[in-house]
Amino acid sequence: MGNQVEKLTHLSYKEVPTADPTGVDRDDGPRIGVSYIFSNDDEDMEPQPPPQGPNGGGVALPDGGDGPSLPRPQPYDPRLHEVECSVFYRDECIYQKSFSPGSAALSTYTPENLLNKCRPGDLVEFVSQAQYPHWAVYVGNFQVVHLHRLEVSNSFLTDASQGRRGRVVNDLYRYKPLSPSAVVRNALAHVGAKERELSWRNSESFAAWCRYGKREFKIGGELRIGKQPYRLQIQLSAQRSHTLEFQSLEDLIMEKRRNDQIGRTAVLQELATHLHPEPDEGDSDAARTTPPPGRPPAPGREEEDREAVVH
Repeated sequence: MGNQVEKLTHLSYKEVPTADPTGVDRDDGPRIGVSYIFSNDDEDMEPQPPPQGPNGGGVALPDGGDGPSLPRPQPYDPRLHEVECSVFYRDECIYQKSFSPGSAALSTYTPENLLNKCRPGDLVEFVSQAQYPHWAVYVGNFQVVHLHRLEVSNSFLTDASQGRRGRVVNDLYRYKPLSPSAVVRNALAHVGAKERELSWRNSESFAAWCRYGKREFKIGGELRIGKQPYRLQIQLSAQRSHTLEFQSLEDLIMEKRRNDQIGRTAVLQELATHLHPEPDEGDSDAARTTPPPGRPPAPGREEEDREAVVH
């Protein structure tokens, strides 16, 4: 890669200029997102998730086992664990995850039931608590193509799920898709590509590129020229949102996936701690932001920080 470049990874929100969570800016300063230069969120290098029950929750230890009895986890509920957000390129909304009435269904299914809903060319997302979401392209015959352990692999959908629940996510990105046959061709053409041959940081970028064919999903697909054309709008509540700005779509996807991995509660707590307004002396209407305390690394962080090769 020529000169050695120090690897940059996610910064805490206290190091990021931001705005008031009410959505009303108190100054004209920019809200800058985090730049993940030469960083790789390789969620597939994490340990496999624990065995899950039929509803997506963990399996409790049986009575009389070697360890203490654990409470049975609640079934996986996207509304509890996932972050509502929208992605804008300038003024155009290019991605939206919303639980509002009439939005795309985000219900999850067991891998076996998910097979009945898949058609060749569909994008599939597998989700679980405290795990990076894993994306794949369904290519027919019960199989998917996905970026797994730094290699593009062809696997059975049930194997690729690793026991996680999944759903079809064709409607999250709002780009015009390629034809199903073209999506399948894109995916199959890269089976076997690994490590230095890869042009994507994670499974989501690879799967989305297969379906939409846009270079923005590739490593280095956009020049970083100082502008911040992408905005990630995180929905804090029905009336409040918070926005971060990014130079590239791949940087934004990395941040979005980190939020998915740590979960909705942690994201809201993180932002609330940093953005909680406190009145200044003599001015009850003024507010300032409080930096959050240093947070411990999330599970699998060391895997997210693996260096990716830039072509």
